[in-house]
This record gives sequence, C-alpha cells and structure tokens, in this order.
Amino acid sequence: MGQAWTSDPALRRKLLVVAVLYFAEGVPYGFINIALSVYFRTQGMPLEQIGFLSILGLAWSLKVLWSPLVDRFGSRAAWIVPSQVVIALGMIAVTGFEVSPAPWTFWALIALLCTGSATQDLAIDAYTIDLLETGELGVANGVRIGAYRVALIASGGGLVMLSAVLGWSPTFIAVAVMMATLALTVVIFRPFHQPRPVNLKSNPEALQKQLRSALTGIRRLPQIWAIVLFTLLFKVGDAMMGSMISPFWVDQGFTRTEIGLVSGTFGAGATIVGSMVGGFLTSYWGIARGLWVLGGFQALSNLGYWVAALPGMWRYTTYLASIGESFTGGMGSAAFMAFLMSLCDKRFSATHYAFFSFLFGFSRSIAGFLGGLGAAHFGYAHFFFYTFLAALPAFALLPWVLPVIRGLEQESLALAKES
Repeated sequence: MGQAWTSDPALRRKLLVVAVLYFAEGVPYGFINIALSVYFRTQGMPLEQIGFLSILGLAWSLKVLWSPLVDRFGSRAAWIVPSQVVIALGMIAVTGFEVSPAPWTFWALIALLCTGSATQDLAIDAYTIDLLETGELGVANGVRIGAYRVALIASGGGLVMLSAVLGWSPTFIAVAVMMATLALTVVIFRPFHQPRPVNLKSNPEALQKQLRSALTGIRRLPQIWAIVLFTLLFKVGDAMMGSMISPFWVDQGFTRTEIGLVSGTFGAGATIVGSMVGGFLTSYWGIARGLWVLGGFQALSNLGYWVAALPGMWRYTTYLASIGESFTGGMGSAAFMAFLMSLCDKRFSATHYAFFSFLFGFSRSIAGFLGGLGAAHFGYAHFFFYTFLAALPAFALLPWVLPVIRGLEQESLALAKES
C-alpha cells in the first residue's frame, strides 16, 4: 500500500488536502481545551468558571443538530471558510477581555468559538468523505490523526510555551493569523473545492424511513440500557480530572514552559503511543478484554495525580503522573472507540456512531464542569481521588455489557468465515 500511494499523484494530493484540513480542525480544539484553561488560571479565574469551558464544549456533541444544514446548503468550502474566519476573529477578541471576573459577553464569545469550531468539523468531515474512495480511507486516516495531533501540540502545549516568551496577547494573535492563513489556503487552492456528489439530495420519505430503521436497530441491541449507561460513564472519571489538570499545574507553581512541554507536548505524544498500544492489544485480546483491562489502567492512572497533589511530594511526581495519565488514557480510548464501533450496524454506521458519540461527548462535558466545582470544594488531592472513584460505576455494568460485546465479536467472526 505504501508504494501504491507514493506513486499516485492524485492520492498524494488528496492526502495533502486531508492533512491541511485536519490540522485546521485541531487548532481551535487545542486552543480552547488546553491553552485557554492555562490562560484562565494564570489570570486568576476561579476553578468553577474554568470548568464551565466543558459545558460550552457541548457544541461538539450538539453539532448533530445543525448537520442537516451543512449537508443541504452550499459547498463544503462555503461552510469551512466562514467558520475559520469566525475562529480567527474570536481568538483575537479573547485578548480584549478581563477574565477575572469574566463578563457574560466573554462567555458568549467562547460559545461562538466552540460553535464555529464544531461547524468547521462538520464540513471538513463531510468534505473528506466526499473526497476519498473506500480504498483510500486507511492511509488517509493515518494522515488525518497525525495532522490533528500535531495541531493539538501546536495550539495547546506549544502555544503555552510560546506565551512564556511573547506574552498571551501576541501569542493569541499569532494563532489567529495561522487560522486565517488556513482559511486563505482553502479559498485559493482548487483541491479544496471538489464538487459535491450529484446524488446528495435524497427522497425525504426514504431518509425518514432510514432514520426510523436506524433508531430501531439501536433499541434492539441486547441490554441497551446497560450499553447506554456504560457509554455515559466510562470516561467520566477521566474527563472530570482532565478539566482540572492545567489549573493544577498552574497552582503547583510550574512555569508555562513546563506546562506546555510536559503536559501539552509530551502528554500528546504519550497519548498517541498509548492509542497505538491500546489498538494493538484490543485487536489481540478482543474488545471485551481490552475494554476492562485497558479501562482499568485508565482509571488507576487518576491516582497518579492524587499522589502528586499530596503535600510535600517530589516535583517530578507530577511529570510522571502526566505521562502515565496520557498514556493510559490513549489505551482506554482505543478500546472504548472499538467498543462503540462494534455496536454500529454497517447499514446505519453514521447514525449509530453519531448517537453513541453524542452520549459520550455529553457526559464528558458535564463531568468537566463538575470537575471545576469539585476541585474548588475538596482541594486537588481529595478531588483527584474522587475522580478515580467516579470511574468505577462503569465497571459495575460490565456483567451486562461484556456478553453483548462477545456476542457481536462472534457474529463478526462467523460472517468473516462465511465470506
């Protein structure tokens, strides 16, 4: 496959388009979820308000509500470019506000940033599906994940490190210029303007019937009540703690360079490695075993931050806690995403995956908000221990969930043998 794509100019051009688009998709996500939380804490914002970022992050879950508009009206670029302009202007506007305390207009600006980013994601995902043939998806997804992670490093940890040299305002302006450059790239170059498929407008009655069939398929899954609860709860402890990691680093007296390098850059690298290891182990063991073993490591890693937050602990314990949490979080995510995909009927994979990812994203946002309240009320050490406890209820559902997964795996094996 490697020789095939390197010798195909058309595919190389497509991969370059995918890389640019998913780098653009990762920039605002890293800016909002990594850089802003450090900025807020360095400006003295209370933890409860920092946790509110996760509530505004519900835009990434709720984007399914306006996805029909992106499908029905205009070209993909007609949605991508305005979204990128809104993001760039929002990044500049952030510098004009005092954030301790932050006025309601500031939170409205952050909400607009989140909505613009979520809308950009919708259009980019749709354009990528339009652009690629089925046989090109494997190599393209590798490029996609790599470009997205590089963007998270650049706009998250990299931005925090740069702010230590330039200050916050020039750094925010620099990332806004980068976003505007990406928008200009999409406007100028023709590979970002491939016509949409001619058969995109479907019969409304057929679409309604397909949606009803997809929802019926979800309801007919065995132990659907346990599956829904497990999907809601599996990442709660991880998300609750994750929303307070950057403020914890700030309050422990770490420099912005340390935060950006260790928690941001090294952490992102550890997540990538953890995802690769988790994906291999999940394929080797099967989803059922991978889910509870790797999920267990994910939950246990929260105790690393509990230890790091205890009085008098060695400074570098926080470094170890960060790398461990990122690595095990990547492993747990690999197993969890495989679990969600295994639940999807291939006839309705988009609808089914959107439903389960909505559940996961919703609980993640609520958990992040509660994280701010919990850290402020209990203090970091007690709070991090409680996030470990918050991860345990999901495992109580495994006696109902695991037999369903094993059944689906056996069905898949049987179908593979028949074919």
